[in-house]
Order: sequence, then C-alpha cells, then structure tokens
Amino acid sequence: MSWMGYQRTDGRKGIRNVVAVAYLVECAHFVAREIASSDRENAHLIGFPGCFPNEYAQRMMERLCTHPNVGAVLLVSLGCESFNRVKLEKVVRDSGRPVETLVIQKAGGTRATIEAGKAFLARAVGEIAQVQKVPMDVSDLVVGTVCGGSDGTSGISGNPAAGRAFDCLVEAGAACIFEETGELIGCEDIMAARAATPELGEELRASVEKAARYYATLGYGSFAAGNADGGLTTIEEKSMGAYAKSGASPISGLIKPGDIPPSGGLYLMDVVPDGPVRFGFPNISDNAEIVEMMASGAHMTLFVTGRGSVVGSAISPVIKIAANPDMYRRLSDDMDVNAGRIITGDAGLDDVGDEIFDAVLNVAGGARTKSEALGHAEFILTYKTFEPIGPACLPV
Repeated sequence: MSWMGYQRTDGRKGIRNVVAVAYLVECAHFVAREIASSDRENAHLIGFPGCFPNEYAQRMMERLCTHPNVGAVLLVSLGCESFNRVKLEKVVRDSGRPVETLVIQKAGGTRATIEAGKAFLARAVGEIAQVQKVPMDVSDLVVGTVCGGSDGTSGISGNPAAGRAFDCLVEAGAACIFEETGELIGCEDIMAARAATPELGEELRASVEKAARYYATLGYGSFAAGNADGGLTTIEEKSMGAYAKSGASPISGLIKPGDIPPSGGLYLMDVVPDGPVRFGFPNISDNAEIVEMMASGAHMTLFVTGRGSVVGSAISPVIKIAANPDMYRRLSDDMDVNAGRIITGDAGLDDVGDEIFDAVLNVAGGARTKSEALGHAEFILTYKTFEPIGPACLPV
C-alpha cells in the first residue's frame, strides 16, 4: 500500500507530474491549446474563459496551478483581460514550481507565442523530471467522487460500491470528498446524524437547504430527462442513489471549492454558490465538479455512471465505474470497473468496493486509467461566488 510520489514544497505529494498550460481568457484558449497539444503526454490544458474578474476563478486557478500533480505552469494571456496574472504567477513561483507568463499582445501574436510556449514546455519537462520522488501511502491521498449519467442501476451497484471503497480509504487515513448538495436534497437529516459534531450537522443541513432554494429559484432540479429514460422514477430515488457513494464513515467536515481537507476523513463539498442566484445552473457538467474537487487537492476522482460517460480530466486521473452491466459491455473501452457485476449476481458490494480500492492504489502508483490512456483531459471553469466556511465546518 505504498508507492513513490512527487514531493512538493508545501509538503503535499503528487501522483502525476504534469505541466499545466493555463489560458487566462477565452481569447488565449487557441494559442494555449496549440502549445499543450504539442506534448499531450506531459502538458495539460486548463483555463478560465471570462474577461471579467471573479474571486472564485482566481482562487480556483491558484489552487489548480499549485495542485500536487502539477510540476510546472505556463500562463497564456491575451493581455487586456482582467485576470490578475501577476498574482497568479507569484503564487505559482512561491510554490517552488517553474512558471512563465506569455502575453500574446506583447509576444508577437499567435505564431510567436506558440513557439515561445513550446520552448518553455520543453525546458519545463526536463526540469520537473528532476523533482524528488518520495514514498507515499493512502494517508497522503485526497480522493473525490462524482456520479453522472445516472440510471436505475447507479444507486444499487456503482454508487454504494464506491461508498464501500470510500470507507476503506477513510479507514486507511485518506481524505475523501463527495458532492453534490443539489443531488442530496432529502438526505440532509441522514447526513447530519453522521456529522462529527452537532454544529457540523447544522451546517450540512443548511448547505442542502441552500441548494434546494437555488434550484427552486432557477426552476431546475437534480432529476433530468436522461435519468428517467434510464429507469429512475423520483428525486428521492436519485438523491438516495447519489448519497450512497459517500459510504458509512462519519462526516468530518464541510468544504467549498478550493478548501483543502486538513486531515484524513470524509468531507462533503458544497458546490452551490452563496448569495443571491446569479450564475445559473451551479455545475453545468460533471467535469465542473471534478475541477472543484481538484482545486481542493483531489489526486483522482471516482466517477460512477449508469447511462455511460466517456470523459476524463486534466491534471487528475478519473476512475470510471460502470453501474449498468449492459452499458459496460457497450463502453468497456472507457470503463475501469464493472460494478454491473453486482446487478448480474457475479459479485457483491464488498467485492467491487475492494476492486475500486485496489484501482485507486494502482492509479496512485502510476497505472493509467482508461480515460488517461485515451487522452481525455476535459476541463471547465465558470463564474461562481463563495463565502469562507465557518469554524463549525471543520471541527476536527
């Protein structure tokens, strides 16, 4: 249960050692993509498309560019956007990582910036290859979980199997993050009963109540047409299925995107913006949730799907768990674990939970997930706003 990881100056350890190529406005996206695509093995493209500044986006980019799986960073700016590139570069430089900022308007345009970016990328890959490797174990890991493309099998195979794996990880000292409060409506009292303190229990309830108000205002819900097509019948069924992936461990804290768990344990991430409803649907895709958990330090994400999803992620590997055996047969090239064996009676929850736990160890040790091997590196970051968490949210 140990392997070699990459030592970072803040004390955290990474399971990957990539160069993040980050665009700071949509106008720089193409140039950054051309740079990153020149070395798909080592460079991962991330970025924020907005021109108007946003404190949440700034915080997210700072966390992502100093993620333990990131060894170096190239920032690509158009030049006239409002993103604080100077502050971001300083944060990365202070973390001990090689970093450079290219401003397209000053560098000579598209071709010149791409060539300069490729030159930095080649230098950075060589430099981060010298990063010290040190022993890691489960207690060094932060692992997230999401479910997407849910169907009638998700809540009885994939999600509870992921929950069993979470219980094993927490017991071994890992920090595990589950979400999303908008898909946990109706489960607030159950979660409160698992909270480390009564005060944390109240915070958990409040986070779900906030999500319910947000969705009611927008006219949205967590229950989508695709879920119904897949055999889900009610929002209660959807919520309980999503809740199952949290396992049965005590809940140690409530965090928001970018908050790093202070110790091992189980944490709920509140992804719904604070304040009045301003930003539309809180997470417009499952990858937005993966990005937010990465910003909180997740080394990898367990992704449970019943209908099927083929996405991966930049920076942190995604382990795909197929809940539906028929879907697994169709999309086996994209799936890492077949939890559908529970449906067919070929395995129990504990069997698949152990398989997921072993997959986490293998991926942490360097084994590539299906999405990594295929080259998936999805990323999305939009506008939001959050207030700092209170002392009751991290009682441990």
